[in-house]
Amino acid sequence: MDHFPIPPGSWLGLLGGGQLGRMFAQAAATLGYRVYVLEKDPHAPASAVSPMHLQAAYTDDTALTQLAEKCAAVTTEFENVPASSLEFLAQSTFVSPSAKAVSITQDRMDEKSFLSSVGAPVAPHCLISDLADAENVDEALFPGILKTARLGYDGKGQIRVKNKQELIEGFKTLGRVKCVLEKMLPLHREISVISARNIFGDSCTFPVSENEHRNGILAVSIMPARIPEEIAVNARRLAKHIVDSLEYVGVLCVEFFVLKDGTLVVNEMAPRPHNSGHATIEGCVCSQYDQQVRAMTNMALGDTTQIQYTVMLNILGDLWFKPCGSKIEPDWDKVLAIPDAKLHLYGKLDARRGRKMGHVTCVGKTAQAAMDCALKVCETLGIDKPANL
Repeated sequence: MDHFPIPPGSWLGLLGGGQLGRMFAQAAATLGYRVYVLEKDPHAPASAVSPMHLQAAYTDDTALTQLAEKCAAVTTEFENVPASSLEFLAQSTFVSPSAKAVSITQDRMDEKSFLSSVGAPVAPHCLISDLADAENVDEALFPGILKTARLGYDGKGQIRVKNKQELIEGFKTLGRVKCVLEKMLPLHREISVISARNIFGDSCTFPVSENEHRNGILAVSIMPARIPEEIAVNARRLAKHIVDSLEYVGVLCVEFFVLKDGTLVVNEMAPRPHNSGHATIEGCVCSQYDQQVRAMTNMALGDTTQIQYTVMLNILGDLWFKPCGSKIEPDWDKVLAIPDAKLHLYGKLDARRGRKMGHVTCVGKTAQAAMDCALKVCETLGIDKPANL
C-alpha cells in the first residue's frame, strides 16, 4: 500500500462523529482535505462541518467498504471503535492508528501489560475476572479503584473500594465483567502529554497539561503544567517512548499521575486527540488536530512549541439547568465579551447533565493572565472555581 504523503484534496475517513471529530474535520478542511464521517447519529457534531456523512454503525461491512473505497486514509475519534472494523478497513486503505495499537488501549489489563513491557511505570494492580479473584486478592492493593477492563471513560465503570468486601460488592455492581483493581496512590497532580507519530517514524510531543477532574470528567487543563521542569521533561520522554514502542501512527494521549514524592505513574492511554489537548488550538504553533491530519496523511509533523499560556475550561450541559428547574441557554455574549477568552461550541442540540457541550480556552502572555481570564469566565458562566486555579 502506498504510504507516500496523501495530497490535499483527498478524502479522509473518520470513524465517530463527536466533538473531537468535529475539530479534526475543521483542521482537515484548513489543510485542504475533505472528511467523510461514518457515524449512526444523524446529528453528530462532526457531520455539520464535513462534506459527507454516512449514517451507519461502525460494524456495518457495507458502510466500511464504502468508506474505504472513497478515502485515502481513515482515522478514529473514539477509542471504543471495534478493532475488527479497523482491521477490515486496513485491507483496502490506510488506517491510523492501527487496529493492533487501538486494541491494546481498549483493554486496561492489556494496556498495563504493554506499558510494563516497555518500562513505563504503572500502579500496582491485578486482574479481577471472577469472584474467586476478588476473594483471593492481595490486601496490599487496598484502598484501590476497581475499573472495568473495557468500555470505561469519563469516570464510568469505576468504583473505589477499601477492603475485600467492598471489592466483591463492587465487582457485582459492575456486572461481574472483567475488571482491573488498581492501588490508590498518594496523588499530587494529574497531567497528560499528547504525542504524534507518522509512518516514517517521526514523532513529537506537546507541552505537558495539568488537569483537574470532577466526577470523573475533565474540568480544567492548564498548559504548561505547573510542575518541575525535570518532571515535565521525563513525562514527555516517556510519552514519546510509548508512542515509538507502539509503532503508533496518529495522535496518542498519555495520562500520568504525579505522586507526592515526584514519581511519575502512567494512568492510561487514549488513541486519539484528547480533551486536555484542546488548548493546543490557540496555545501552540500546530494543534493536536493539525497533527492528527498530518500523521494520517504522512505529511511532515508540525511545530508543537507553545506560543502563549492557556487555561481550558470544559462546558458541560449542567450549565443549562437552573436551580428553579428551568433549562436556559447560557449567555454566550457575555463570554465573548471577555478579552482573551476563546469560545468553542460543539453544535450539540440537546444539553444534558455531564454532556460535553463546548469549551473555553483562556490565553495570556503570562500564566497569571490566563488564569485571571479563566476565573472571569467561571464567574460569568456560574462554573465552580477550579481547585487548581
